[in-house]
Amino acid sequence: MEPVRLVVWSDYLCPWCHAADHRLRRVQEENGKALELEWKAFLLRPAPEPREREAFVRYTRSWRRPAAEPDAPSYRVWEGDEGPPSHSVPPHLLAKAAERLGPEAFLRVHEALLRAYFEQSRDITERGTQRALWREAGLPEAEFDAVDDPALLRRTLAEHEEALARGVGGVPAVAVAGHEGFVLGAQPIETYRRWVRRLRDGVLD
Repeated sequence: MEPVRLVVWSDYLCPWCHAADHRLRRVQEENGKALELEWKAFLLRPAPEPREREAFVRYTRSWRRPAAEPDAPSYRVWEGDEGPPSHSVPPHLLAKAAERLGPEAFLRVHEALLRAYFEQSRDITERGTQRALWREAGLPEAEFDAVDDPALLRRTLAEHEEALARGVGGVPAVAVAGHEGFVLGAQPIETYRRWVRRLRDGVLD
């Protein structure tokens, strides 16, 4: 039987994407090779913008809302001297550079980016922080500069444009590969479980 493949548009600066990632990975662990997840870029902040630090710290208090939901990952109101993050593009480039080294490398960096931003108050758009995350993921130092490859930027922008063309106006957005519809927002884990179960049984919602 072919595995169920879900396509997830996500942004590393989106707190609800952190929640969706946490729940979808649990469902994937429960289903093993019967469920595949493909992560695509969506850019909530496509270009660098000035951001006042105190306002940013106040904004991170809103992360308490997804943190209070069932089956939520960890969040922490911003502490320390790093940030605010500049825009959405840099962490996507880091993840795509890691993906060139294989799916395991991608997942290590993908998860590290989310934890670093939402749990550790680290500016995942800053070059030094990105290099540190790369090293912590155990990836070869010589491959880090792939983040500057224009092909990765083109791919990131193309994935964002693809989402917009499909009517995706926010994230997380999850679609069944090969189908036009999508589910918007971080759904309860039971919703994802039920959806995957129906897909495995050949019943497409």
